[in-house]
Amino acid sequence: MLDPKLKTLLMVAKTFNFTHAAEQLALTQPAVSHHINKLEEELGVKIFNRNKGKLKLTSDGEIVVMYAKRMKSLYNKLQQNLIDEKRHITSLTVGITHTAESNFVAEVLAKCCNLNKGLSIKIITESINNLYNMLINYEIDLAIVEGKINDTDINSLLLDTDYLVLVVANNNPLSKKNMVTINDIKKEKMILRLPNSGTRNLFIAHLESLNISIKEFNVILEVDNIATIKDLVRQGFGISILARSVCLDELKNGEITVLPIENLSMVRETSILYHKDFNNKEILQAITKIYNETAKVYK
Repeated sequence: MLDPKLKTLLMVAKTFNFTHAAEQLALTQPAVSHHINKLEEELGVKIFNRNKGKLKLTSDGEIVVMYAKRMKSLYNKLQQNLIDEKRHITSLTVGITHTAESNFVAEVLAKCCNLNKGLSIKIITESINNLYNMLINYEIDLAIVEGKINDTDINSLLLDTDYLVLVVANNNPLSKKNMVTINDIKKEKMILRLPNSGTRNLFIAHLESLNISIKEFNVILEVDNIATIKDLVRQGFGISILARSVCLDELKNGEITVLPIENLSMVRETSILYHKDFNNKEILQAITKIYNETAKVYK
């Protein structure tokens, strides 16, 4: 059973308030304080700094909370695996990025469930950084992301190679070109992903390699949802930079135009990330096989 003191710690780390944590846990405020004090005594570190009624994690406290999250996730996973064993099923939580959500990854996972009896998948969509943290803390079993993670405890399986393109409406004058220049783009209104997105960061990194700033472009909108961006581009409100993989349906139906950009080869890998102790390797093989088969239909 998970130590109640760890549950208390995680709630205090979430609320940064002993009273609010006590209310959420149905404990008294002195009981919450006692749990934190006992943890600090057991570990020999100070977890929270208290200043004028405000709590802040110490550097040691951040480490303790990180491992407490892992312990909670592993305990939850233990309970789920025991339930799955009795029901003869396999339950997985897969984290995907917004880019992956907008291509055919969800379709692949659905097909995988249909073709593998007893397999149940829960999909969580988050930013790359959040997915990395969730994977490291065992909150998800797999992460399907663009790029890699530098962690010796995490394995990576290449799923696909994708690249960024300029996306324009079919009636935009740029759609008549075979290739566009950066100066062409500077003359247009742009609709970009939010600053924390991998797509935008990759675009900016390539611009900076050419000593060009994103501030030189006319960015009129920043939108998190890729489907919304594509819809706005189709309507002629602006142009965008997106992964080609998220535009496959629209390209197939002739709804938008995608173009390469001179001097910007924005290639990235899509990979499945998983812990080294992940023991359902057959699932990884199934996802890879179905992905490749599905990709042929779109490409």
